Amino acid sequence: QLHFVESGGGLVQPGGSLRLSCAASGFTLDYLAIGWFRQAPGKEREGVSCISSSGGSTYFTDSAKGRFTMSRDNARATVYLQMNSLKSDDTAVYYCAAGADYYCSTLQDKGFDVWGQGTQVTVSS
Repeated sequence: QLHFVESGGGLVQPGGSLRLSCAASGFTLDYLAIGWFRQAPGKEREGVSCISSSGGSTYFTDSAKGRFTMSRDNARATVYLQMNSLKSDDTAVYYCAAGADYYCSTLQDKGFDVWGQGTQVTVSS
């Protein structure tokens, strides 16, 4: 069964950092764009970032620019989201998903087919 396993979430104080990992199970990442999405209580799921299949392009929602970075290690079938200067508004369940490069820049969840179970990120003092 194809799926992702996310990890690295937790409770962090405002201004702190977390690194989320997204490990593929049952498939390789070589030809897939990988996106990170999040959903806060009572809100719709939103796209946070995406890395192209080559790793040469990354895209971020405006609120994440300058604070978050993405990287990928295809040999480990793992993608990372480094989150710095975290704010309370970043509190959400974070999901990774695989899709086509075409959808990467849009940060829209349509076109992303394989999802993980999510990892909770809570930013609070």
